[in-house]
Amino acid sequence: MLQSQEIRKTAPEMDPLRMGMGWTAEDLEKPQIIIESTFGDSHPGSAGLLELAQRAKEGADAAGGKAARYFVTDICDGMAQGHDGINYSLASRDIIANMIEIHVKATTFDSGVFICSCDKGVPAHLMAIGRLNIPAVVVTGGVMDAGPDLLTLEQIGKYSAMYQRGEITQEEFTWYKHHACPSCGACGFMGTASTMQIMAEALGLMLPGSALMPATSVELLDTARAAGRQAVWLAGRGLRAGDIVTRRSFENAIMVHAAISGSTNSLLHLPAIAREFGVKLEGRDFDRMHRGARYLLDIRPAGRWPAQFLHYAGGVPAVMEEIRSSLHLDVMTVTGQTLERNLAELKGTGFYEKRAAYLRPWNLKRENIIRPFENPLGCDGAIAVLTGNLAPDGAVVKHTAVPREMFKAVLRARPFDSEEEALQAVLRRDIQPGDAVFIRCEGPKGSGMPEMFYTTEAIASDPGLGKSVALITDGRFSGASKGPAIGHVSPEAASGGPIALVEEGDLIELDIPARVLRVSGIKGKPMSEEQILSELEKRRAKWKPKVPKYSGGVLKLFTDRAVSPMQGGYMG
Repeated sequence: MLQSQEIRKTAPEMDPLRMGMGWTAEDLEKPQIIIESTFGDSHPGSAGLLELAQRAKEGADAAGGKAARYFVTDICDGMAQGHDGINYSLASRDIIANMIEIHVKATTFDSGVFICSCDKGVPAHLMAIGRLNIPAVVVTGGVMDAGPDLLTLEQIGKYSAMYQRGEITQEEFTWYKHHACPSCGACGFMGTASTMQIMAEALGLMLPGSALMPATSVELLDTARAAGRQAVWLAGRGLRAGDIVTRRSFENAIMVHAAISGSTNSLLHLPAIAREFGVKLEGRDFDRMHRGARYLLDIRPAGRWPAQFLHYAGGVPAVMEEIRSSLHLDVMTVTGQTLERNLAELKGTGFYEKRAAYLRPWNLKRENIIRPFENPLGCDGAIAVLTGNLAPDGAVVKHTAVPREMFKAVLRARPFDSEEEALQAVLRRDIQPGDAVFIRCEGPKGSGMPEMFYTTEAIASDPGLGKSVALITDGRFSGASKGPAIGHVSPEAASGGPIALVEEGDLIELDIPARVLRVSGIKGKPMSEEQILSELEKRRAKWKPKVPKYSGGVLKLFTDRAVSPMQGGYMG
């Protein structure tokens, strides 16, 4: 018997209360399907989801289920930038997951359609699905259209820094701002939102080929309706999310992440999601699997084209076809079939031919967007996990966005205890070539782990600094960030990690090929590892933690309980 029907026996108030919403007696007997979404007038990624929720409801009802729509919207990292709002971003992921758990557990449903689009909404839904372990289908809200001349939002940070340096006029800057987001959907580049949509499909929880569709497409509406039907099918067969998502599914996701040069924030989200599925996933898993992996996708910010072009080139299935030798093709998916069977069926339905038609007006072919396996953009994935006396538990860098001349460097430490201080130093031109800008006390326990987006853009857009200055932080970065941006340094400063002990003028060794990040000298003088560790211990004896930034509210709860960035930054 379906779980919803078991609960009806012990909760006699449930039937009359549902009939008070217009349900019929027949509806009460049907499989009950939750349609959970982040719809809200909160940002473009979620503003378009109400229609998808309605289509999913229609699909579930038409397939013999009875659907109920629930909502818990997310916030936008872009709107939260430049003020304390960004400190709430990572915490919101865990709070959304908690609310979805409450929605499902307080009433009881037999399966669900989970509709989301963006940086925290997608990982929150995936975390909740793992925790609840119910039959589940994910529908993502797609990607926004590019603006004039293929303008996309990640370019605004560059134009903002140029405006503040007096390199473009206010009128020019305003024009860019007013044309960067012409539709609903996730931001049009391979940032965290686009990456996590792809990760949801790579894990097997989405209908094949449905991640990162254009948000304005009719296909996406049809996909939502099909997801509603599939949720009823899954409920009838008792095929739960935990039957689909295994360690091998996460390994597939990591290989796809390498191929697309995905956001570094995935190293926060995938371990946190894996934990909910009972899988232990660590930074070294990413580093190991990215080594030697093919990087194929020519999509911004590391590549040339807006994210909508991935759909035109065949989407996630096309990427998987290129790297199929690196994938576990026998994993189960939400279709009830293996990944290998899904890929074979797509070939037989004209899936790729239909999408190729979108590329013809641009005089492009699939291989212009998704490079062939034998002709990749790179052969060492996209992510490196660095360790050393500065980051004993690891730090993350997206090396595909790092200039080659910065792969090995010895830099001068310029430490700051907030992003605001660091950004002003960059804009005042106090930062010089060869500096390592430290932004610390911005990890999960320090301030909630905000993005360092403005500082990375200010450095990357400065011709004198972009290829000679590294940014090192226990915070995180936007998926749009470029340049030698090294984040997630663990242990973080608030936990007394070595990053808290760095002083002005210390020498910092960066060696991406060797995966090294370490203090190599004190006050400009090179020293042995033994001498360095001795000096750091002397500094530790004098070090005092900063007064906690938050004394109440949700950020007090989050910062008190958050685990290390390299563990996923979740509330333990």
